Order: sequence, then C-alpha cells, then structure tokens
Amino acid sequence: MQDPVYFGDEQVAPEEKTQRVHGVFASVAARYDLMNDLMSGGLHRLWKDRFVARVAPRRAERILDMAGGTGDIAFRMAAKGAEVTVADINEHMLEVGKDRAKKRGIEGLAWRVENAETLGLEDAQFDAYTIAFGIRNVTDIPAALKEAHRVLKRGGRFYCLEFSTSEWPGFGNLYEAYAEHLIPRIGEVVAQDRDSYQYLVESIRRFPRMPAFESMIRQAGFERTGYQPILGGLVAIHWGWKL
Repeated sequence: MQDPVYFGDEQVAPEEKTQRVHGVFASVAARYDLMNDLMSGGLHRLWKDRFVARVAPRRAERILDMAGGTGDIAFRMAAKGAEVTVADINEHMLEVGKDRAKKRGIEGLAWRVENAETLGLEDAQFDAYTIAFGIRNVTDIPAALKEAHRVLKRGGRFYCLEFSTSEWPGFGNLYEAYAEHLIPRIGEVVAQDRDSYQYLVESIRRFPRMPAFESMIRQAGFERTGYQPILGGLVAIHWGWKL
C-alpha cells in the first residue's frame, strides 16, 4: 500500500490525488484565465513574460510545455519561433487552449494529454522543458522531475515557474491572509467553485520553499541549478541543465 500524499491539507492515496486534481482543473478550465487575472491583479502576465524571457526560446527549438493547459506559455514561446508541444493531464484545459489558439490564429502547436510522472515520449527529444504553475499539483514531484530530465537532450534546460513563500517581512503574511480568505471567495463568486480554489491555496502553502525545491531538481540529475525570486519569493523561477 502506497503512503498517503497531501491533496491540499488533506491526506489521500496517490491515485485519489491524481483523480481529484484532474477534477479540480476540469471544473475551473472555462474560467481559469479570468480567475488568474482576478487573483493576481493581472500580475501573472508579467510573471509569465519574465519566465519566457529567462527560457529564451529560439527558432526551431523543440520545447515541451508541461501542464501547459490553456496555452499562455506556449503562445509566448511559439511567437519566438520555437516548436512547442503543449502537454497537460487534463483534456479540458487542453481544449480551452486549442480554442484560444484558433481564435488567435496561432498554428503549429502540438497538443498531448500526458501525465508528467509517466510521459509517453521518447528519450532526449527536447531542447527545453517548461512547467508554469503546474509542478505543485503533481502527485509525485521527484518522478516528474526525472521524466523532465529523461526527455531533454544533453545540454537541454529545465525551467519551472511556481508559487513559493515570500521572504519579504510582512508581505508574506499579508499575502497568506489574502489567499486564505479572499481567493476561495472569488472562486465561489466567479467560477462557482469555492472548493477548487481552496485546494489551490492549500497546495501553494504546502509547496517546498525555494532552496528545498532546488535540491529536488538537483536530485533528479540536473546541474547548474538556480532560482530567481519574484516579490521576495511569492513566485520563483527555477532552472537546471541536463549536462
């Protein structure tokens, strides 16, 4: 019997977490981008711009955008000429992304339903692997990091954008109070789904702090790892290289 894992603040079996995370994103897919704007005051757009600038996608590079869902990161990288495969465990999120791409006239993206822990992709295929606001929802994060390492070419780079814990005095506590009391309420009013956004708040709180997550990236086989805090670490960009 496998050890229980956390789904937010609740301990569940690993298989149950995977199923429940799928349910969360199936529920919020239609309002996901609107909710991101409301919850962050639009700042998520700047964070994603900064993230893609750090990735520095180049023309004809092959990039896997895991948990790419509605396409925000993929669209930015495709605009730089990269050949992007958008992968997500949730088919509903991918359908939203495909519809957004069609409306914007963005072509050439590949879309795949994939579990980050067990990718159905061959070894050493990609020049870069990106995952934005998705790694904390993975049931087995070390397994997902090892899979990222496996599918990258030698010299390939891993980049992750994720919430963390702000180290700015006072600001971290202020954000936690906002997240705990207001984000679920916004989810209830806008997305008619308080529980899913309560889970998302809890998943952020339980995600490892920046040095601990960097250590996990190294343990997966990556070298030249590092991270860049944003807003004192409320959000952070992590990276590593397959050498």
